[in-house]
Amino acid sequence: MIPLINTLQLVLDVAFTLLLVHVIMSWLINFQVLNLGQPLVAQIWQGLNKLFEPVFRPVRNILPNTHPLDLAPLVVFIIIIALRDYFLPSLY
Repeated sequence: MIPLINTLQLVLDVAFTLLLVHVIMSWLINFQVLNLGQPLVAQIWQGLNKLFEPVFRPVRNILPNTHPLDLAPLVVFIIIIALRDYFLPSLY
């Protein structure tokens, strides 16, 4: 049981880190620090969007429309933190 919990912990840690990279990258793109015309930046951005869009879509359907502000990443952060820090340790 412990190897399974450790694997889930690792998956949640990786998801948290990638989500943090996605949020920071979106800020840098919006403030025009990063340019999507650069191939490497565009590839990373497209990969992160393909990874997280299936997670964000159901959350966006539940949340009210706050058009200029996307709250889906915040909700996903809270879910990941709750699972990682509160739910998984209770399984030990």
